[in-house]
Amino acid sequence: MSQAVNKQIRLASRPTGWVAANNFSVTEEAIPKPADGQVLVRNIFMSVDPYMRGRMNDVKSYIPPFQVGAVLQAGVVSQVVESKYDGLKEGDLVTGMLGWENYSVTDGRLVRQVRSGPAPLSYHLGILGMPGMTAYVGLTKIAEAKKGDNVFVTAASGAVGSVVGQLARIHGCRVAGSAGSDEKVSLLKSDFGYNAGFNYKTSKSLTESVQEACPKGVDVLFENVGGDIFEAALWNMRDYGRVALCGMISNYNMEDPQPGPRGMMLIIGRRLTIRGFIVSDHPKWCDEYVRKAIGWLKEGRLTYRETIAEGIENAPQAFIDMLKGKNTGKQIVQLADID
Repeated sequence: MSQAVNKQIRLASRPTGWVAANNFSVTEEAIPKPADGQVLVRNIFMSVDPYMRGRMNDVKSYIPPFQVGAVLQAGVVSQVVESKYDGLKEGDLVTGMLGWENYSVTDGRLVRQVRSGPAPLSYHLGILGMPGMTAYVGLTKIAEAKKGDNVFVTAASGAVGSVVGQLARIHGCRVAGSAGSDEKVSLLKSDFGYNAGFNYKTSKSLTESVQEACPKGVDVLFENVGGDIFEAALWNMRDYGRVALCGMISNYNMEDPQPGPRGMMLIIGRRLTIRGFIVSDHPKWCDEYVRKAIGWLKEGRLTYRETIAEGIENAPQAFIDMLKGKNTGKQIVQLADID
C-alpha cells in the first residue's frame, strides 16, 4: 500500500440528515516535510467513530467542528518516516489525532508511542484505545457498576458495547443488550460475555424485550443509542438505577431533534441518576484501564472483533456503514502495511 503522493479525504459539504458520499472529496497532495519539533508519519490504521458525525455540523460542542474543505481528523496508528523531534525516531510506532490521509506531519508532542506486541496494532484504536477506555470509564466510574448489578447495554455489539459486556461479566454483573441483527445477538452471548440479548429491529415491543432480557430490572444502563430504546430501558430501571449516557447515535443524522424519551417522571419516582460523560475528561481512569486490559487480554478474559476496510479512498463508505450499524465491533480503515 505504499504511496507516491499523499491521498486525503476532505469535508466537501456539511450533511443534512444522513451522511452521503458527496459530503466527502478526495485530493492528492505532495508528501509534506516536517519542521523542527515535528515528525512525518505514514498512517497505517485509522478509526472512524460515531462522534465524528457531530463534528460535521457547524455547532459548538466539546470538540471543534470539522471545517468544509479541510482534511478530516481521526484517531490513527502510524509509523514515523522522518523525525525532527528528539523523542521519536524513524520506524517508531505512534498513535494520535491525525488526518484522514496517507501521510501526516504533526508536533512530536501530540502523538504517543506504542509498542508492537501480541495484540494487533489496530487494538490501540479499539479495545486498548478510546472505545475500550469509554466502556471501562462509563461502566465502572460513571455508573459505578458493582457485583450483582443487572446491566443493560444498547448498541451492544459495537466497538464500545462489545467491551462493556465483557467488563460487566469480569466485575460480577449480569448483562444483557440489544443489537441490530440475529447474528450480532448470537455474538453477544458467544463472544462478548452477555447473558441475554435481542434484535431491536425485529422486536414488537422494545419495553417488553428489555423486560424479558432483564427480568429483575436494570440497575445500570449503558446508553449508546437514545430514542425509543433509551425510553424502553428507562421503563425497566430499578430504584436508584444509574445511567451512563455515552452516545445518542439514533439522533446523529436527524435534521430535527427527536422528542422524548417519554415518562421522564419515573426518574424522580425511582430516584435515577443519569450522567453524560466524555472519556477524554478522565485520563487517569483511561490509563488505569489500559494497564488492566493488557492483563485481561493475556488471560483470555477479553476478546475483540473488528471490521476492517482497505484503503483511504474507502474511509467515507466505512464511516457511513458504521453509522448504519453494518460493522461488528470496531470499524477500522487500514491505510498501509507496517514496514
